[in-house]
Amino acid sequence: MTTVSLAACGSDGADTAASGGPVTVFAAASLTESFTTLGEQFEAAHPGTTVTFNFGGSSGLATQINEGAPADVFASASPKNMQAVTDAGTPTTFVRNQLVIAVGKGNPKRVAGLADLTAPGLKVALCAEAVPCGAAAKTAVDAAGVTITPVTLEQDVKAALSKVKLGEVDAALVYRTDARTSAADVDAIEFPESAKAVNDYPIAVLGNAKNPAGGQAFVDYVLSADGTKVLTAAGFQAP
Repeated sequence: MTTVSLAACGSDGADTAASGGPVTVFAAASLTESFTTLGEQFEAAHPGTTVTFNFGGSSGLATQINEGAPADVFASASPKNMQAVTDAGTPTTFVRNQLVIAVGKGNPKRVAGLADLTAPGLKVALCAEAVPCGAAAKTAVDAAGVTITPVTLEQDVKAALSKVKLGEVDAALVYRTDARTSAADVDAIEFPESAKAVNDYPIAVLGNAKNPAGGQAFVDYVLSADGTKVLTAAGFQAP
């Protein structure tokens, strides 16, 4: 579990009526960079407010919420994991994401598509099927009619991508947005079957939120023009 606490920006004239005070957001690992930026912007717009993030695999976050972990907002990388949360309020789909094949810089193994990931000796990392990036990968692989035997199954997309960055595997199926944030370390190979495995990302204020007003204010910010600008720049698609 990764928790990022963003210090409040300013102390005079705190807009607590709009933000409702501290806000806790559980969000899919693939939203780490974008939501960290949005949190900073949100705090700047609501002086005196602190946004705390817990980033991780959506399935694990859903389990934590159902077991009583305190959260005001849940942003999932798939509707399935949102639906698993018993008190998810009314979710809104705010972005979509698509898979690419992440490989080392220069693509030393000359990977061109999913069929190349079946080559003997090629090491591949996938996300576990329980998490959205793993479920999407299964859909794409099935659409390609190939069988990929991964050397590791990771619990979130960041972990799968790190295997490529560290040189522990030759390739991994990750989101386009994550490959873009690591463009200095990996190359992204587009493949047609990814169009059959696009993930919708829903966001919702939780029914048992300790700070529903603050949670709703954050959700509204994510859905705003400013929020859309940050998410689009990161490579997310409009729903």
